[in-house]
Order: sequence, then C-alpha cells, then structure tokens
Amino acid sequence: MLPLSPPIQPMLARAAKTIPDAADMLFEPKWDGFRCLVFRDGDDLTLQSRAGKPLNRYFPEVLAELAAALPEQAVLDGELVVARGGRLDFDALTERIHPAKSRITLLAGQSPATFVAFDLLALGAESVVDEPTSARRERLEQVTGVNLTPATRDAATAREWFTLFEGAGLDGVIGKPLAAPYQPGKRIMAKYKHARTADCVVAGLRWHADSTPGEAVGSFLLGLYDGNGILHHVGVVGSFQAARRRELATELAELITEGAHPWLGDAVVDGQRLPGGITRWRSTEQPWVPLRPERVVEVGYEHTEGGHPARFRHTAQFVRWRPDREPASCGYAQLEEPARYDLDALLPRRPK
Repeated sequence: MLPLSPPIQPMLARAAKTIPDAADMLFEPKWDGFRCLVFRDGDDLTLQSRAGKPLNRYFPEVLAELAAALPEQAVLDGELVVARGGRLDFDALTERIHPAKSRITLLAGQSPATFVAFDLLALGAESVVDEPTSARRERLEQVTGVNLTPATRDAATAREWFTLFEGAGLDGVIGKPLAAPYQPGKRIMAKYKHARTADCVVAGLRWHADSTPGEAVGSFLLGLYDGNGILHHVGVVGSFQAARRRELATELAELITEGAHPWLGDAVVDGQRLPGGITRWRSTEQPWVPLRPERVVEVGYEHTEGGHPARFRHTAQFVRWRPDREPASCGYAQLEEPARYDLDALLPRRPK
C-alpha cells in the first residue's frame, strides 16, 4: 500500500531574478506543460493536476506509458508535456482538456503527451518527502524507464541551460535547495523565467468589475499589426492599484469611440484575432469598450501561444507608455524567437 494518497499539493516555486552562484542548490530546466503528480499502486495509477484534480481521462497514452515503466509502488512529481516539431507545444497540451472522449483519443494519437519526472515522493512502501533534495534525486535516478529531467549543481551550467533550452520551448530554470525536504504547497524552490517586452497598441478596455462603468479601468486590450496591416488582439494588461484604475478611466475616456474600429463591423477580416469571443474555456462573450488605436504601451510578457497570429499566454505587465512610438509600427516582428534546440536531446525516451 502506498504511504501517500492523492490529492497532495505539489511543492511550489517563488520568482527570482538571477541564477545565483550557490553550492547548496540543485538546478533543473523548467518544463512548459501541466504540473502532474503520479501515484502508482499496482494496477491503480492516478495522474493528479496541480489543483488536485484527476487528469487520467485526458491522457490515456501517458497512463499506458507509466504503467509499463514505473515500479509497482511509486509517487512522482513532474510535468506533462507535448512535443511537436522539435519543441514543446503548450497549445497542443491545452487542446487535450476536452469533454469528448473521441477527440481526446484522436489527439493522443496525433500528438502524444509524455511525463517528465523531476522529484520523488515515495518508492515502494516508503515515503521520502522528509529526505533532502539531494537524496530524493539519487533515489529518483534509480527509477528507470521514465523521462528524467536533467539536473546540475553548477550555476554556470544552469545559466547556459537558461538560454540554450529556450529554443526547445522550455520555460527557464528551477532551483531547489539541496538540503530541503519536499514541502507540499510551500514555495521552497526558486524559478528563473524568461521575460521580454513588446510595444503594443491599446485598442480597447474593460471596466473594473467592482466599479460603475466609466469609473475605473480593469484592464486594457492590446493589439499588434501583422504584415498585412491587420490589427490582432494579443492580450491584456491589468493589475493596477485602485487609484491608478480611476486615473486611467479619465486618461482613456477621450479615446472611447462608437465609430469605425479595426475589431468591429466591416473592418474585421477572416483569421483576425479578436477580443471577448467564446472559447472552450469561456461560454459567454466578454464585453469590452473600443478605443481609437492611437496610444502605445510597452508591456512585459513571458510566452506567446496560438501559432500565427500569436497572443500572450498570460496577462501582460505594464512597463511604461511609449508616446514616441507610432501605433502602426507595433508589429509581430518585434516578438523574439529563440534559437532552436533539439528537444530529443532532453527527451531521449519520448514516444515517437
């Protein structure tokens, strides 16, 4: 019988700016996928999400992979990832969260996911959560047949990984204190993530949910022009303090328009990415207020997703207004594309 049962909160990470020269840290690549804890107890195998929910129905091929690879009793922490075209594909991973079994089965064959292990919580009938990171890593390396994330104690190597592995779609670097036990729900690790900036057109806003419309801005909507001069919605900026939300409502009021707008009416073209639409994550349209696309803002972002045209995966961060930039100059070309890296070098056992 396993000494641990789901659900268990995974150990978490806090954001950090630079990889330190530290002799007491274990560094690993930060995988860009779904966090997943795996519980194997004989024929019983459970994939658990970060939020504690079961993932079994969405990843049948991973269940088969782990059933063939893992010992009879084990609990592992890791990441579910999908690799396509030589790099990680987060969009393909999110497509798997679908209500139709037939759709899941189809995607499992077309773009199979795999599990990458980076920590061990139990082996056999023994819990190892109280053992230090260094000991858990040694025990994890004894579990053969699974994809095991690389690890190093050398900060210089970790910095090289930070740049090199980005071309395979990885997310940065994780640092784990070598002496720390596994602490569910605690931000014990450090994460060093890629961050970039882009100059975007402000083409709309949403009022703050807890205020009267026109009183405080909740977020404003960002756009970038493609090579054909089409303005696509790429994300939002929010997280303003209350006083600043009211100031923005006043500043942007003069740009509110009921006239022609690139995201409304006859201006819309096929394939244009627009704000507020219905998606598989949202069953109703989100209201928004059109602004004349005359102001430019510099924002910080980590990832893009959605192919061409792309969008920011997460809410962007306000950096500064750019009165020196013309809106028409804000194009997709400024989004950085890292040099490609062979993902097979990191996932040698990845299913073909």
